[in-house]
This record gives sequence, structure tokens and C-alpha cells, in this order.
Amino acid sequence: MRAAVMGSPIAHSLSPHLHRAAYREMGLAGWSYEAFECDEARLPELLGELAPVRGEEPGEDGVWAGLSLTMPLKRAVLPLLDTVSEAAVEVGGANTVVFRDGRRHGDNTDIHGIEQALAEAGVPAPRSAVVLGGGATAASALAALRNLGLYAATLLVRDPARAGGTAEVAERLGVALAVETFDKLDALTGVDLVVSTLPGGAADGFADRLAGVPALFDVVYSPWPTRAAAAVAAAGGTVVGGFAMLLHQAVRQVELMTGRADVPVEAMRAAGEAEIRRRAALP
Repeated sequence: MRAAVMGSPIAHSLSPHLHRAAYREMGLAGWSYEAFECDEARLPELLGELAPVRGEEPGEDGVWAGLSLTMPLKRAVLPLLDTVSEAAVEVGGANTVVFRDGRRHGDNTDIHGIEQALAEAGVPAPRSAVVLGGGATAASALAALRNLGLYAATLLVRDPARAGGTAEVAERLGVALAVETFDKLDALTGVDLVVSTLPGGAADGFADRLAGVPALFDVVYSPWPTRAAAAVAAAGGTVVGGFAMLLHQAVRQVELMTGRADVPVEAMRAAGEAEIRRRAALP
């Protein structure tokens, strides 16, 4: 059986290390996991090449089990799928495609990854939250917060006019969303949790203002810790890094693609952390 991660750029992806570690530990000797560079324009053609023919049985040589998708494909894939989970519909994006019986089923495991990362760090269900950034990960964060019982949140973005898609997601989720610009961060005192979905380095300028929050979930995993994470930790707050989210969303993907529940979380964690350390040591 074969699986892969697709996106653009893709060379940095940790997914092959996580999934391959799971296959080794689970004794899935016939399974492989690759990485394909793929943008939105190429997605329909490549997906058509990989999708199995109806009637193929699991275990046949060359049969594809599924795909992990990263940016910019999570939204672009939706019209190319036969079925889509409720979670993927709500957030408007699928990061997982499972091939079964000649059909393509889309799901979103990012939401699960966020929930598990917060739980693993001992972060209690927040009574208030601020999300930095308005992209696909922000949408998944709103879904995770809703699942934890929070039905109101604040979204901070550079340009509110470009946050329409995330606002639509919040409406589907039943979450009352206030959209503000980053300069309003100082006024949001007393918030339980800040979720930064900004790319590496983009939240560094907010480090001093974030230092007093009880908990910060920063989706960046390398380099780690970020300046914001270090400031929150130094002030006694709880910090959750992006690797935990990446790990647990991959665990759920392995479950979906293999149909097995005995996914070796710690073996996957060790493999991912080892690769992060290897990259950090490179000149």
C-alpha cells in the first residue's frame, strides 16, 4: 500500500518521518509514504493518477491508501472528492484523503491535532480565546475551540477584509467571531488562551504583549521555541508547540488510512523530534 503528502513547498514536511515510523512499528512492511510537490493547478491531474480503480482490494501492489495534504491544497481538493466529513465541510478544507472502493473521502485531522495538543499540555477548556491569523489553520483552531465548548472568539488579522473565509467558517461552526487588527492585541487582557497560526517569525513582534497570557498555542515547530513562546514560558504560562499538533493529526491520518487503532504515538513522536534535531544541527 502507498500513501504520500502533497503540497507546495513540500521538501520541509515532517510527515514522511512520522508515517514511516508508524508503519515500521505496526509491522506494515508493504507500506510506503512519499512526498510530492503539487500546486493547485496540478492537483486534479495528480489526484486522478493516484486514485485507485474501483474494485481493487487492499494489499494489491501499487494501491494507494491515502494522501496527506498541506497548503495550498486543503481547500482546492474539496470539489475533487466523492465524500467529505462534516468537520472538513465546516472548516472548508480537507488535509486528508482516503481512497476506498474507488472513491475519494476527505477529512480534516488538524482539528483533532489541535485538541490533542492542548489536552496533552494540560491546557483546560478556555473561557476566552484569541486566534492570530486568518488562514486554514485558524479555521481549524476555531473548530477545535468550539469542540471544547467555546462559542465566541476574537480573530486578529492584518487586514479584516481578507478574513471573510474564516468568518464564514465561524458562522458555520456557530462561533460568534469578532475580527480585529493586530494593534488591538493590547486591549485583549484577561484572555485564557492565544492561538497563533502565524508563520515562523511573524509573531515575534508580539512576544512582550503575549508574555502575560495563561496559555499560548503556537503552530510553529521549528525553530523552537519562538520568541513569543519563550516569553510566555518565562512568565509562567503554558506553551504548546506546533509539533504536538502535527504529531496528533498524523496519528489520526494513520488510523484513517490503515483502519487500525494501534497507532504508535511515541514512536512517531521520537522520529519527528529526531528529524527536527537533525535539521537544527545542519550548517
